Amino acid sequence: MELNSDFSSRVVVHSDQLEWQASPMKGVDRRMLDRIGGEVARATTIVRYAPGSKFSAHTHTGGEEFIVLDGVFQDEHGDFPAGTYVRNPPTSAHTPGSKPGCTIFVKLWQFDMDDRIQFRKTMADELADPVNGVATAALHKDDREIVTYSHLDPGAELRSDAAGGIELLVIDGSITVGSDVLNKDGWLRLPEGQDLSALAGPGGAKVWMKTGHLPFAQAPAV
Repeated sequence: MELNSDFSSRVVVHSDQLEWQASPMKGVDRRMLDRIGGEVARATTIVRYAPGSKFSAHTHTGGEEFIVLDGVFQDEHGDFPAGTYVRNPPTSAHTPGSKPGCTIFVKLWQFDMDDRIQFRKTMADELADPVNGVATAALHKDDREIVTYSHLDPGAELRSDAAGGIELLVIDGSITVGSDVLNKDGWLRLPEGQDLSALAGPGGAKVWMKTGHLPFAQAPAV
């Protein structure tokens, strides 16, 4: 399966308008944003766990990165409430689920295969002092990518001219990028060479962003 797999094109997805699709595991549904591959895939997805649902134990051969959007995600490593950012590198394993239910934004098979650093962060705890109405947290940085989380005051502008492409998810509030208004769970991917100028709406915005990573996009090596 290939979905939004042309990384030289600009992509906007209003994911709240997508139908939920069942996964192979009962009670776990998803909204696919981009994908290369079948059930083993380089994928960016919003996943919803019904209360009491879970996946069987598995190893993330290509790594897993996710944000808890609502509810509480759980595995044998602990409870992960809304606002938590998690990186589970290649070779890591767990048994994910949620007794109360949750929704996560997850990226699979998008790691450096030599990465072995596993961590979790409460994103809001990492925020620096605001500059021109934008407070930003540095969540992760390596030779391939930079991952940040920002709070934008109403009308504030988030800018980036980072090389290697730009991807963002609106976690709360709204932003305007060009002629597109992205509300909560709106997803944008800009190819190499396109700069970002995002204006926060009247209620401000909370935005997760990754830059630099698109040149490394490829199908998983199964």
